[in-house]
Formats: sequence, structure tokens, C-alpha cells
Amino acid sequence: MITKINHIGIAVNNIEESLKLYTEVLGLKLGSIEVVEDQNAKTAIIPVGESKIELIESTDPEGTIAKFIESRGEGIHHLALEVSNIEETLKTVAGKGIALIDEKPRKGVENTNIAFLHPRGTGRVLIELVES
Repeated sequence: MITKINHIGIAVNNIEESLKLYTEVLGLKLGSIEVVEDQNAKTAIIPVGESKIELIESTDPEGTIAKFIESRGEGIHHLALEVSNIEETLKTVAGKGIALIDEKPRKGVENTNIAFLHPRGTGRVLIELVES
């Protein structure tokens, strides 16, 4: 079911400014920058070993990330767990009473399939399931 931590998503106001910490200070390399239109977000992927850091900037002042930053400030937004079969995993967690934000997978960054579990059922942590 879960194979590894795929990435940690961090909500930021400005990707270019935030990247400086990871690239110039910490010496990590930028993997890619991608806009995900249906999520009103721009992302920067920074590989770290087998996992990644995903910086997320809102492309819409009314978008989910903009609202998150407005209410909570910049910082960790979600934990993404890689799964071998996302549809099976969604059925399993729903069957155990965990509320789903996405009942069916949708397209994510780097041509992945993703789905989110609702924080009210996961100890207030937004968990993203990722299938590569």
C-alpha cells in the first residue's frame, strides 16, 4: 500500500524567493517548476534523496493555497505518501471511516495520480496519496 514519503508540500507566497533557501543556502537542486491549472497552483519540486520538497504558490488570490496562507501563514501544507495502487488505497481508508476530499484520483504534478484525505480524520494533517 504505502511505499514511501513522496514529498512534503510547503505553501509559500513566492516560489522564486523561497527557492533561495533550498538552492543557495542548503545546496539542493531544483528539479522542475510546473503550473497545475485546475489547482490554481505553481509548484517547484526539489528532490531530496528518495523524497522531495514541493513548494506551492497560489496562482489565484482565491485559491486553496492563498486561503491557507491567509489563515495560517506560510509553512507545511501537506504530507504526501506514495502508494502502489491509489484506487485500492482510497477504498481501504474510506472503509475504515476516514473522510476523503477526493473520492477518485485526479492528475497531479509530474504526471502522477493524486487524492487527498480530509484532515478531520487524520489528526488534522492533510495527507495526499500519490501514485506515480
